[in-house]
Amino acid sequence: MATFFETLNELMAAETPLVTVTVVDTMGSAPQDRGAKMIVTAEGLRHGTVGGGKIETKAIAEAQKMLRGELQDTTHFVQWNLNKDVGMTCGGIVKLYFEAHNARRWHIVIFGAGHVSQALTTLLVHFDCQIKVIDPRAEWLERLPKSPKLTPVQTSDMPSEVAAIPEGAFVALMTMGHTTDKPILLEILRTRRFPYLGVIGSKSKAAILRRDVAEVGLPEEAQHAFFCPIGLEIGSSNPYEIAVSVIAQMIAARDAARQESA
Repeated sequence: MATFFETLNELMAAETPLVTVTVVDTMGSAPQDRGAKMIVTAEGLRHGTVGGGKIETKAIAEAQKMLRGELQDTTHFVQWNLNKDVGMTCGGIVKLYFEAHNARRWHIVIFGAGHVSQALTTLLVHFDCQIKVIDPRAEWLERLPKSPKLTPVQTSDMPSEVAAIPEGAFVALMTMGHTTDKPILLEILRTRRFPYLGVIGSKSKAAILRRDVAEVGLPEEAQHAFFCPIGLEIGSSNPYEIAVSVIAQMIAARDAARQESA
């Protein structure tokens, strides 16, 4: 039978969202000693125990709230009176520590695998995020950095991938040009809402895209629902400097969204 740490390493390597629960203190009568541990995934208890019965059921439910994003913090302590808070006959107190891993992963979807996308993904693989890069060109997808955080998708119908983008993802359009960016952008504006949507290009391209949005009858607010030019107004046209400016803009949008939800 695998140990706690063997199971944890296996799940972490597979990037499975999980919560570890540890008994850090007890007072009086408690079903487990300090140091008892368990691992909880979205499906339920994966390994270990913090006492079984009602206390374990309550702890699993608390861990799964973290995995669903119902609790803002990725770590927290609880202290339960086993009689009053859990409904057990023993009158002890237990303190548990919950720590989420691979949960609330930052999803970033990039359409296009060209020079700026290559620079952007090379930097993003060092962040706690999951990246998908979509492009019809196999030779460009093959140049992307190799990482378990990055999934390349080859397709000649990039707009059809919009429906599969995870809720809350950050989306960047960096395809071969206006002709290929436009249908993806219109599909997103018609059907989805994301906390960040950016399109690479100049101010002239931005004006053309906003005209395109108006011509298909989308509301006026849709014309301002994306960043173009993409990124902060810093640096030069070097792909890596553009990538840094895009990541900075994404981080600012991410942190603003988290503060608003909190």
